[in-house]
Amino acid sequence: MKTSHRWLVATALPLAAAAAQAHTGDHSQISGFVDGALHPLAGPDHLAAMLAVGIWSAMALKRPLQAPLAFAMSLLAGALLAMVTGWQMPAMEAAITVSLAVLGLLVALRLAMPPAAGAATAAILAFSHGAAHGLELHGAGALAGMVLSTAVLHGVGLAMGWKLRNAPTLARALLGASVAALALARIGGVA
Repeated sequence: MKTSHRWLVATALPLAAAAAQAHTGDHSQISGFVDGALHPLAGPDHLAAMLAVGIWSAMALKRPLQAPLAFAMSLLAGALLAMVTGWQMPAMEAAITVSLAVLGLLVALRLAMPPAAGAATAAILAFSHGAAHGLELHGAGALAGMVLSTAVLHGVGLAMGWKLRNAPTLARALLGASVAALALARIGGVA
């Protein structure tokens, strides 16, 4: 099996399996650094979004670190706003669903854009994720853990994206489709 196909299988199968799982559980106990760091790994939507940002950035953007940094900063801003004020973003779940669909398309199409546009796109897509997690996390430790875990997932996504730069179009399309499938699973109430 070619290396690019191994990366596709190693990425797409866990994401597809995660889409079949419901995002359940009582999140009111997410209050420490470790709990915050583990939290993004438990939700298929967050996991897929973090990896997709890195993959897309490495494959398509001239300055691949800008979009993940913008995503992390916007995620932090959304989380802080929700944690401090208790604000619940209108249509938050719909925005998360749309972000997954958009990120899946960005990966599948390997859509290039100017650095500022890539960073702005990532920031816009991140805010709803941050707002949602800000309502679930309690304390600075949990928030720091989530942001660190997000950065690590972006790094893993960047490494995958650099490996997939020369992958066949079909491999990229299937990988992007596996992320976008989570949007459909959310609409169907599965993820």
